[in-house]
Amino acid sequence: MREVLVDAEDGLTAIPLDLLRREQLAPWLAAHPEARPWVESLGFTAEPGSLILLPGAEGRLARVLAGIAPDDSWALAAVPTRLPPGRYRLDPEPDPAGAEAAALAWRLADYSFDRYRAAPRPPAPLLVWPERADRAAVCRTAEAIERVRDLINTPAADLGPAELAGAAEGLAARYGASCRSVVGDGLLVENYPAIYAVGRAAALSRRPRLIDLRWGDPAAPRVTLVGKGVCFDSGGLDLKPSASMKLMKKDMGGAAHVLGLAGMIMDAALPVRLRVLIPAVENAVSGEAMRPLDVLATRKGISVEVGNTDAEGRLILADALTEAASEAPALLIDIATLTGAARVALGPDLPALFSPDEALAAEVLAAGLAREEPMWRLPLYAPYRRLLDSKVADLSSVSDGPHAGAITAALFLAEFVPPGLAWAHLDILAWNGRARPGRPEGGEALALRALFAVIARRFGTAPEA
Repeated sequence: MREVLVDAEDGLTAIPLDLLRREQLAPWLAAHPEARPWVESLGFTAEPGSLILLPGAEGRLARVLAGIAPDDSWALAAVPTRLPPGRYRLDPEPDPAGAEAAALAWRLADYSFDRYRAAPRPPAPLLVWPERADRAAVCRTAEAIERVRDLINTPAADLGPAELAGAAEGLAARYGASCRSVVGDGLLVENYPAIYAVGRAAALSRRPRLIDLRWGDPAAPRVTLVGKGVCFDSGGLDLKPSASMKLMKKDMGGAAHVLGLAGMIMDAALPVRLRVLIPAVENAVSGEAMRPLDVLATRKGISVEVGNTDAEGRLILADALTEAASEAPALLIDIATLTGAARVALGPDLPALFSPDEALAAEVLAAGLAREEPMWRLPLYAPYRRLLDSKVADLSSVSDGPHAGAITAALFLAEFVPPGLAWAHLDILAWNGRARPGRPEGGEALALRALFAVIARRFGTAPEA
């Protein structure tokens, strides 16, 4: 990303930028009577999203007024795309929380996935760093969100299991972590049979693997993140229709999220023993593909009947969660683009949160609300477990009925997490279907700041960003 947040420099004047709610306009005009005729002649009323440029005595741009909605941390993201190039500063200086929100919004307003574009973008307006912003917090958050977006936006032809492993290895190298991958037949040798079964139909260049990143003091509390890494999901032999398959490059969104979150944890040097597990596969069609009603082995020893080959994510997560739970971490979080049912219930912007831990669920939800990253908790409703009964195996991968798809998927995962473990499962979309300020159409990071805040509060220092 290019730099759009800059230091104040001697001899360079930055243009003041005032962010005003409707009720703040009248007091502002009273304090700046010279601007009243211009502001009123243009009908500016500080409506959210409105903008007015104020000329100076020499006809140059002297000040900018922007209307914002109250309690909207994304408000400033709508501003830089409508400004001429130049250097701007917030006037007045916001408090620390407002300064960090403004700086983050300004930077993310400039996000663009440009990997395949030859033409350079026009210069961007620059914002002088707000004095009370925690620069490190803003930068680590922005980099995490950008990392998630870039990974999700990359076409599957250029981001298969090997390339996803490469992204994890690059992150590990940056922060001095270790990273290994169990690849192809090695999954059978090391007892990850479900990951192997889902990914075995792919080409040799896209062999399935389990990515395993470790960082931090081995004596510190263990925090383990598991992310679904289906780099492309055709649906397997239960082939998706074209409309449903179109966006399946994003089916590794859970993996992207745990890499983004891991980067934040390592950058902040939180006192934890971090482990990241990513089962990375392509759910392809070939003579090697798993079939409906095949019975698969899992790392935990539970046999699973394949009810639908398009419900592959839960199968690879089963092996990864079993391995994650084997170390009894103090906190286990998995993130996955798991079910369309969660999106039918909650829409694209609300991740579905599942957790058997009341305190953890409440903490995650509260952190999300505090950072404008809302989630909605759905129940691990035990009576629905019967919907996963199989006549020939220990467990069916899906329910035979059309109801409660997100809940039954979470109940399936719960079979691989021991009772009493502090575990949260997020079922996310990882995609913006429409562009909004700071959030362009395409891959999107959801709940990263909230999850980081929970981890920091439990094991380190609670962040403000």
